[in-house]
Amino acid sequence: MRRMVLLLFVFSLFLSGCQTPFSLKDTTLSEREPVLFEPFSIPEYFVPKRVNVVGLGDSLTQGVGDERKEGGYFGRLTTDMEQWKGIREVDAVNLAKRGRRSDQLLDQLEDAEVQEAIVQADYIVLTIGGNDLMKVVKGNFLKMKLSDFYKELGKFENRMDELFQLVRLLNPNAPIVVAGLYNPFSVVTDEVEEFEVIVNDWNASLEEQVEKDGMACFVPVKDLFNSNTNMVYHTDFFHPNSKGYDWMAKRFVDEMKSCSAIELEVE
Repeated sequence: MRRMVLLLFVFSLFLSGCQTPFSLKDTTLSEREPVLFEPFSIPEYFVPKRVNVVGLGDSLTQGVGDERKEGGYFGRLTTDMEQWKGIREVDAVNLAKRGRRSDQLLDQLEDAEVQEAIVQADYIVLTIGGNDLMKVVKGNFLKMKLSDFYKELGKFENRMDELFQLVRLLNPNAPIVVAGLYNPFSVVTDEVEEFEVIVNDWNASLEEQVEKDGMACFVPVKDLFNSNTNMVYHTDFFHPNSKGYDWMAKRFVDEMKSCSAIELEVE
């Protein structure tokens, strides 16, 4: 009997509990804050791809003076690029030629095969201007004047502006990586301060062109070849040797790492 009374008491408590409406204090499912996910995009380097790299310009891109025959800075750079995230393979096309000036490079851009290579390029690397400078030196060796270099600089700037416009008509998106100039006379004498100023001004012009383009990178190399203390010159005392090209290629990689025009992750 006592057991029956106890069961009835528990059962009554259960019924009274069921009559109490179920509620969540101050929160309901409809009141919960929605979960917002950040937009997700796949990094460009997630799926490695084959890239085309085109070299333009003069003997430095051609690799003249490289006794190890590794293609100068261009060969070293494109080999290094194969290790970058997002790159499966590099197809390197080197169209540079010893002695080429900016006016001759403009002429080269009229060639249909060169134009097609530029159209297909994912990266364009360029060295130009050294032979434009040397043309002034050779043409005025016995009576050089500062005005001769700055008169030529004005022409060089116009040609570089035209060159960038032509390249961008063919390929508006590929980063153009442009090396600066250095002073080869630092090998034979340290008393050419005027020529140092000239090289600095030509470099400033190149860098300004790069900034104006917005999709280009400037690579300063002048400090790498300031005298031959570190034995970076070829026996002609004008072109880099293999060690010089090693340093130059490393500078290209370092500058491309920090260049906003380069989206791939450089390792």
